[in-house]
This record gives sequence, structure tokens and C-alpha cells, in this order.
Amino acid sequence: MQILERIELNRNVKVIQIPIGDEHELLQGEIVGITQEMGGNFTIMARGNFYQLKGEDADAIGKEMQEIKTPEHSEKDLNNPVDEEKIWEQLRTVHDPEIPVNIVDLGLIYSLKIELLPDGKGNKVVVDMTLTAPTCPVGPMIQSEAKQKISSIAGVTEVEVNLVWEPQWDRAMMSDAAKLKLGML
Repeated sequence: MQILERIELNRNVKVIQIPIGDEHELLQGEIVGITQEMGGNFTIMARGNFYQLKGEDADAIGKEMQEIKTPEHSEKDLNNPVDEEKIWEQLRTVHDPEIPVNIVDLGLIYSLKIELLPDGKGNKVVVDMTLTAPTCPVGPMIQSEAKQKISSIAGVTEVEVNLVWEPQWDRAMMSDAAKLKLGML
């Protein structure tokens, strides 16, 4: 990955090592290289390794802090179905930190269902998704981020993001835009 910008950390910050998934702390004054800024998070290089820096910690690299939205539910939101396109929009903001393409264009989302809860108090969203490889160590991170971003939509009160392995993912599932971005077209 190409380093887009080098920055000195202005405070200590917790990061997740890619692709291992272990949490580390980078220290104030360390020089890091930003290699990717997508979906509100950053992929940075430090100490010879890649790390994911969450958007809420963007101030550590002098960037604008990304807010985590908490949904505000009105009675209207809870009693009406959620707009499916809003969910797809949120999923397009989730990226594998190793690949500069969102999980929708990578073809990782296999199904999306919206159910109005029987008690009329909101909507449940169920997503079946896969990973580019079953052994992907950042899979739980991607799954958690997808759940968090869907949960931020008004009217969504429950979210289930399931990892599935059938059919097995392959590059043919990627959108043409993803293939173009990755130099495969």
C-alpha cells in the first residue's frame, strides 16, 4: 500500500493490527503513515506493520474525529419499515482494512432482510455476509462495524450480522467498480 501522508501522533492511541486483529497502543510522537481513509476509519503503517485506527480516534493523527451516531427513534420510525437503501448506504461505508473497496462492492453481502418487529417497536435487520477467506483475522472487526453502522439508522432496533461460507466467495462476485479500482479490469 502506498503511504498517502506521514503524521506524528499527538497522543497515545489504541489500534488494531492488520491482519492479526490484536490491539496495540501507539505512542505520542511516533511517526505513522496513512495508507487508506475509508468508511470513517484509517489504515496506518507504523513500526513496520499495518493498523486500523478508528474514526473516533482521528484526532490522534490531526484529523477530524468521526462521531459514532446513536439512533434517535421517533414513534413514526419504530412503526414503519426502514428504507433498505439506507442500509445499503451504510454497508458501503464498511471496508476491509486491507482492501480499498467497500464490502458491498467486494460482493461480501449475500442477503439483507428487514422485519418489522411483532411488538411494533422497531425493525430488525438481518444480514448474511461472508469474507474473502474463512481465515480472515479481521472478519470479526468487519462484522462488528457492519452491525454498528446499521444500528445507527433510525428505526433499526435489532441487528444480526451472520457470517456464512456458502457459496464460497470468489473474485467474480465483485462489482465492476471494485474490479476497476483493484486493477482487475
